[in-house]
Amino acid sequence: MTRYGAMFGPDITFLGVDAIDLDDPTTYADADVVIVGAPFDGGTSYRAGARFGPKAMREACYLGFDGSRPSLAMAVDGLKDIRVVDAGDVEMFSGDAAKSCADLETVIEMIARTGAIPLVLGGDHTITWPDVTGVARGTDHWGRVGVIHFDAHADTGDITFGSLIGHGHPMRQLIESGAVRGDRFIQIGLRGYWPPPEVLEWMAEQNMRSYEMSEIVKRGFDECLTEACELAMTECDSIFLSVDIDVVDPGSAPGTGTPEPGGLSSRQLLDAVRRIAYELPISGIDVVEVAPPYDHADITALLGNRVVLEALSGLARRKMDEKTGQKWNPAQPLLDRHRN
Repeated sequence: MTRYGAMFGPDITFLGVDAIDLDDPTTYADADVVIVGAPFDGGTSYRAGARFGPKAMREACYLGFDGSRPSLAMAVDGLKDIRVVDAGDVEMFSGDAAKSCADLETVIEMIARTGAIPLVLGGDHTITWPDVTGVARGTDHWGRVGVIHFDAHADTGDITFGSLIGHGHPMRQLIESGAVRGDRFIQIGLRGYWPPPEVLEWMAEQNMRSYEMSEIVKRGFDECLTEACELAMTECDSIFLSVDIDVVDPGSAPGTGTPEPGGLSSRQLLDAVRRIAYELPISGIDVVEVAPPYDHADITALLGNRVVLEALSGLARRKMDEKTGQKWNPAQPLLDRHRN
């Protein structure tokens, strides 16, 4: 379980943060967030390629790899004001889905038991099954982790191509295992032509809450997000945030395996991730389905990178506000805090 480095390409950390060795707890004893790569796409049902997502998201930036990113909006440095480290990639062979998922779950549980937040760079959405399971075990919040899931697809299928393990199944596996409650599983951004009625009936039986894009457009995104956050935290101890990049319209995120037109804008997703990380007690995060082979000008990889940075900035701002007793004001003009 030592640091493997990168499964694909050079061994780089996320924007230059410190590397750690999972076999040496002293290297991450003080960590607030541990970044882990999960380069697995053996669960894809259409276009593979998300195995290259962790590498792409680690390096997609025009600035230096100096382990620092001050946020203009939140006036914190999400890579410095909290301790963020990178454990490298868990070795995940796409030809052995069961072993790969078990190995990832072991790593996530280990990190969660230290009190740090595992932030997983996927990989296809199969990995959310071991990610949330590992967090539920490692935090001792079994059945009390609320999930907020951004996605074009429900991922609540049963069997695909004869397999129980795949990127269309993880949410069903989590609910059926008891790791999370169906009525605290919140989905945002669904649209298109899947799943079929029998799967929707199963979801209704679990009392899941799924915000399809027509409802979001009619009611307004902010109203739906506020409601989703309140529901996810009811009778739960923490929140796992799962972001499938295909929740964003493929015009802004083409580099993904199962694109579905008509999604959220990049701005909506970034604002939502920042808000959730700032307002809610986060115990785990994953960002999945960035598939560089289908990307154009790295815009999907860059969006994935910025989703991670917005989450880290939100966590850093929350910690700073708790320390200072002040509250972040998003309406404050940018330069006011720099004037004498």
